[in-house]
Amino acid sequence: MAKFVAIIPAGGAGTRLWPLSRRSAPKFLHDLTGSGQTLLQATVDRLSPHADEILIVTGAAHADQVAEQVDIDEANIIAEPSPKNSMPAIGLAAAIAKERYGDAIIGSFAADHVIDDEAAFAHALEEARRLARVRTLVTIGITPTGADTGYGYIEPGEKITRDGLSVVEFTEKPERKLAERYVADGYLWNAGMFISTAEGLTRALEQHAPELAAGLEEIASIWDIQWRRDEAMGRLWPDFPSCVIDRVLAEPLAAAGEVAVVPADMGWSDIGGYPALAERLGGAELATTDPDKVMASASPGAVVFPGDRPVVVHGIEDAVVVDGGDVILVTTRTGSSQLPEVLGGVAEHGREDLL
Repeated sequence: MAKFVAIIPAGGAGTRLWPLSRRSAPKFLHDLTGSGQTLLQATVDRLSPHADEILIVTGAAHADQVAEQVDIDEANIIAEPSPKNSMPAIGLAAAIAKERYGDAIIGSFAADHVIDDEAAFAHALEEARRLARVRTLVTIGITPTGADTGYGYIEPGEKITRDGLSVVEFTEKPERKLAERYVADGYLWNAGMFISTAEGLTRALEQHAPELAAGLEEIASIWDIQWRRDEAMGRLWPDFPSCVIDRVLAEPLAAAGEVAVVPADMGWSDIGGYPALAERLGGAELATTDPDKVMASASPGAVVFPGDRPVVVHGIEDAVVVDGGDVILVTTRTGSSQLPEVLGGVAEHGREDLL
């Protein structure tokens, strides 16, 4: 039986959760929900019962922190010299998996997502692995809980198996009215979970991005010889495009009828910002992981992350207050959606150290 290799892309700065999440310590390295595990550790634990091998792709700056947090062979931690988004990261891991294990089944799962119903996830994963033998690419689509404009959507088509459907189209984050129509029509959220065979994914990449595919295959062919790996990465990686797997593979493969989806209702969240984090913490009135340090009055919907000091919030509905140690954030749930733009101003003030 073919090996199942789980790929965990662990990147991004999580700017909508600044200053909890920063360039030097992105959100996947933190326990944001008070579970006792970082998001990365929870992801590894969720995948370990199903995977023969786990490969983590992360930035070179975070490789040591990743190694400290998870109990996997350091040879399975793939360090990127610079961020190039999801396609080069997943493509390199897939090519390495193919070199090491032959035509394994691979699956890519982000390091910073939360899943409540792991039994539902396991069922969807099992079905997706079966479908990966008859479709080039398979995704696990999330049953929407509302018309959220922060997610991409998947239009499902006809049944392939009892639990698997063809994919008609992937669509980007829509406006509110369109999102409402999508939900009413049975569309699914795109959570960025992709399952394929190593051979199928690398072959598709050769078709749709041949120069990237050739470079990744060259690196993978000598990956386990360190001095040759370092030379190849230094020579090839800087010229790779920054691109996402959705655009490079998922969209054109769906148009060609080569993508399947397994719908799943499993309590999924990507913790995309403070409103989502507040929901995970169950805080309708007050969301915090340390209620002993927070005093909130006349401030329904407050989200507060104290540091070493107590925090008092009064008279501010949907307040967001975060003590980052060297910086304090004060905003609202609505205002927090603009944090990526706000951080541009922080940089312009010469405070790169805060990012």
